[in-house]
Amino acid sequence: MIIRNIALIMAMQEEAKPIIENFKMRYINNAFGSSLPFELYKGTIKDNDIHLILSGKDKIYKVDNIATQPATLSTYLTIELLKPDLIINAGTAGGFYHRGAKIGTVYISNGLCKYHDRRIPIPGFREYGIGDYPTIKVHRMAKDLHLTPGIITTGNSLDISDKDMEIIRGNNADVKDMEAAAIAWLAMLYKIPFCVVKSITDLIDSNTPTQEEFIVNLATASNNLCKAVVEIISYCLNKSISDL
Repeated sequence: MIIRNIALIMAMQEEAKPIIENFKMRYINNAFGSSLPFELYKGTIKDNDIHLILSGKDKIYKVDNIATQPATLSTYLTIELLKPDLIINAGTAGGFYHRGAKIGTVYISNGLCKYHDRRIPIPGFREYGIGDYPTIKVHRMAKDLHLTPGIITTGNSLDISDKDMEIIRGNNADVKDMEAAAIAWLAMLYKIPFCVVKSITDLIDSNTPTQEEFIVNLATASNNLCKAVVEIISYCLNKSISDL
């Protein structure tokens, strides 16, 4: 299959803004119906469609819809409406000093997405809780674009507990985010190629509180993310998945 229709699924407006501006994307009004907060932006590159799906704002709390709940629904609707050839979950995330991460480093998924905060200590459900959701192999692209490959771990909290860290270390995870595994699950069910691109805002195992690092570094990480996404899309378009 040749990649001609790419869907970028993102959570936060500030993360997405540089990408929307770079591709001169236009907003598609009411694409998902008036009851849902999700926003659809569309751009075209050499007759190829690029869509960016943003989680939008929570109508009650007036903040970005982050984490797995909106990501799951927006991904399902994206698949049904747009029939993408490739789904990319792009955003910012936390990294780990002990794994060699630095602020602004851009990671691309290295085959796996897992959870670290779905703890169900019952045989079978334990493995289900952690999950093991595939992403496409992109060794060639990672090398050509100088991106760092890594395992992605997903949870619904910005901070992490000691038990979370134990699971994260056990999974050899490199990047902690709040959406990827949920999106990977949908992509797996629908058999759609999927990868994750995350730019590091904070080092979770440093001495600085995560929320402080996140706020300070969000703009820099988002700009680095934009540069990487532009290169990735140009690299992927009109190639087959096996060429990545």
